[in-house]
Amino acid sequence: MRHQADVIVVDWGASFLRAYLCFDNGGELEIIEQVSGPGAAKVSQQFEAVLNSVIGRWSAQYGALPVLMSGHIGSSLGWHETPYVSCPVSPLEVTKELFEFESNGHSIFVVPGVSCEEPDGHADVMRGEETHVLGWLTMDESHRRGKHLLCLPGTHTKWVLVEEGKIKVFKTAITGELFDLLCHHSVLIQQQGSEIDIRAFEQGAKLTLESELGQFVHGLFSVRTLQVQGKLDAEHAKSYLSGLLIGSDVRAALMAPQWRIDELTSISLIGSHPLCELFSQTLKMKGITVRSTQEKETCLRGFCAIYQKVFKSVA
Repeated sequence: MRHQADVIVVDWGASFLRAYLCFDNGGELEIIEQVSGPGAAKVSQQFEAVLNSVIGRWSAQYGALPVLMSGHIGSSLGWHETPYVSCPVSPLEVTKELFEFESNGHSIFVVPGVSCEEPDGHADVMRGEETHVLGWLTMDESHRRGKHLLCLPGTHTKWVLVEEGKIKVFKTAITGELFDLLCHHSVLIQQQGSEIDIRAFEQGAKLTLESELGQFVHGLFSVRTLQVQGKLDAEHAKSYLSGLLIGSDVRAALMAPQWRIDELTSISLIGSHPLCELFSQTLKMKGITVRSTQEKETCLRGFCAIYQKVFKSVA
């Protein structure tokens, strides 16, 4: 059993906190232990207290290790707001704008976000996803050549165009947040089930995927209508709603003027397995080839690249 640790990395999004105690194994970060906690949007500004509760045991055992953090924690609603780096940008360039401060003896480094703005007025921002994109870029040399479209499903789904190893442009859809709101604060869902019914999911996805008339807002009420008419079981309503939302998300991405789908050989998904499976299924309904990578792998690889750049290049 290893008794040494070198760094703590924290992926602190709006919905979840994931912290990893790591050691440097010849240029690769290896996980000793991992813990989770509440997202930055759920802690009522008690960021220091939450971090201490999550990593306190590690601090007592290993001392005040440096802490690398990325995600919503660096937003205007987070602990310390960090700047945005403008596109086009190599994700590794964000290390030039790391925000550093101290907390309970720990040197904490917060990764800045990335922004994009186009002549047509499209503007967008991301925080946390740039670390995953960086990790994805390190996985294979081919990822740093040509054009690639990445999809990072989540609370705020990101569609990211990477060209020659740089983030060129991206778009955000609040698919996950909207799903949560509609499930818990609307008349659409009366029964909270957790299992996905694939038939109901595909039925919902088909409605918005094949819509040529802007079916989204009117289509949402079909979640309620189909239940009232006895055509959709209440226990499957969430699956239908999920399909409807993800179908709309995917359709908008496929039609986005910022890229041309026919110029891409595939779309790369980065996220949790269950969510990636739903997006993968939806993309395949439109004949799109999909490649999936688990978010834990891209997260660790991204933080590793930042760790090596910040600490090893100075050593």
